[in-house]
Amino acid sequence: MVPFRKMHGLGNDFVVLDARAHPLPVTPARAAAIADRRWGIGCDQVIVLEPGTDGADVFMRIRNPDGSEAGACGNATRCIASLIAGETAADHITIRTISGDLLAERLGDLWRVDMGPARLGWQDVPLARAMDTLRLPFEDAAACSMGNPHATLFVPDLDAVPVATLGPLLEHDPLFPDRANIGFVQVINPEHIRLTVWERGAGLTLACGSGACAALVNAARRGLTGRAATVTLPGGDLHIEWRTDGHVLMTGPVATAFTGTIDLDALPL
Repeated sequence: MVPFRKMHGLGNDFVVLDARAHPLPVTPARAAAIADRRWGIGCDQVIVLEPGTDGADVFMRIRNPDGSEAGACGNATRCIASLIAGETAADHITIRTISGDLLAERLGDLWRVDMGPARLGWQDVPLARAMDTLRLPFEDAAACSMGNPHATLFVPDLDAVPVATLGPLLEHDPLFPDRANIGFVQVINPEHIRLTVWERGAGLTLACGSGACAALVNAARRGLTGRAATVTLPGGDLHIEWRTDGHVLMTGPVATAFTGTIDLDALPL
């Protein structure tokens, strides 16, 4: 039986497995089984902790509910920073992912993560062909990468958008060779936006940290907001700041829902 911890950031929830001391056989099929909300534990992503090297406190491997691997997850980064800080009492944590290192800092009861620079080139997202990422050829949309691909659609009334219908269609649009996270944004004022995200490989979630970062960056590029704003998601608020050096800072809460054990050998390979 393998211990796990169920954590969440604004309802964006994760099953965390610790493979730092001993490798765990978490295959894509097993990750999908764990994430299943009817037959498994249920979560938006499965997080596997592996040993950190070369200055990183931990390596964080992210699996979506379809078993695919993600390059970044802002809410999970805050959760893992809080978990590692509970072991070490450190206020600054370096978390390595397949997309690079993320630096987290404790701010009282909240955690702030430097999500790295927003990447704005069409090759960075990536898109299927050369174009201005500020004006995509459908809807009223812009794109960028936060270590994973994001498209942001600006809408006048978020409540009127059929996100569950449009989200999967746009995720799989040929413009996105690696698929994409699709964010739907309503600008309330220059310091406040509303956001709902259809996550690549996960579907609708209560919050998406990298999606909030992408939404603020794309809104600021359009001149719709300043370089800092509150992003209200279905699960609550994140504060996002796009610094002049290009790095994007995300601040928000973390929580542990429960702990338990799971028999990995009973799951499909």
